[in-house]
Amino acid sequence: MDVALLTDSSSCLLPQGIHGLAVLPLHVQVSGRRGDSREVTHAEVVEVMRAGRERISTSRVSPGEFASGYRDLVEGTGCRHIVSVHLSGALSGTVEAARLAADEVAGEVQVTVVDSRTVGLALGWAVLDAAELASTGAGVDEVEQLVRERLASGHAWFYVDSLEHLRRGGRLGRSQAVLGSALAIKPLLAVGDGEVVLAERVRTRGKALARLVDLVDRAAGDARGRGAEPRLAVHELDAEEAAAQLADRLHDRVGVQPWVRPLDPSIGVHTGPGTLGVVVADGG
Repeated sequence: MDVALLTDSSSCLLPQGIHGLAVLPLHVQVSGRRGDSREVTHAEVVEVMRAGRERISTSRVSPGEFASGYRDLVEGTGCRHIVSVHLSGALSGTVEAARLAADEVAGEVQVTVVDSRTVGLALGWAVLDAAELASTGAGVDEVEQLVRERLASGHAWFYVDSLEHLRRGGRLGRSQAVLGSALAIKPLLAVGDGEVVLAERVRTRGKALARLVDLVDRAAGDARGRGAEPRLAVHELDAEEAAAQLADRLHDRVGVQPWVRPLDPSIGVHTGPGTLGVVVADGG
């Protein structure tokens, strides 16, 4: 292969067995114990957060781990180029670590680092499509262009029970979190230009989810207007039943069967139990 792809676990990709695609796990720390987001389970994250007795946080993939990942891809595929696509740089230092590692391996392989400015399958689908294109022998410019096109078409919204976890992790401004708590709203969040923003203030959970369905329906219509078939995904943390119900509502409304995927623990730490997310992106 001329081009290989690498991303991180915030993409919420399951092991796919796709040649030329690697997924590096982000890290979760519970009371000083550090493990990657495949070792610290969703159930453990939820239990710790609900109990509230232990400190839980996340950390990026290190430059050394990235460098090893790049070298493994070269060894496994013979690639000359790697397109490395990651969690929004406004939310994590992961992209910066990838750039440092790219400089370290510059004499061994050309690495193009892309800040996705998003999270979840809005990132994951872009990487999957690019990996499939790369497997046909496409060049690095063509693969990078597809990544950027897919990322540009993506939308991500999240319903959370509380803004407190985002405030504690510094992923949402204190003023927004305080306002949300004071008004006792059910927050509807969006990932806008790489940052988590309070998109709408809704008084009840039911109204928040109804509004979420409206937003997804509109975005899917926009995709069809561009000549693309929309793809939908529902993400959840400790909300499996609600996620299945939301997926059914979206299927009935939009006519597309959503993927249902748990949030990576490294993301769920910052949103909290009960999180529901929806991603809309252009398909092929």
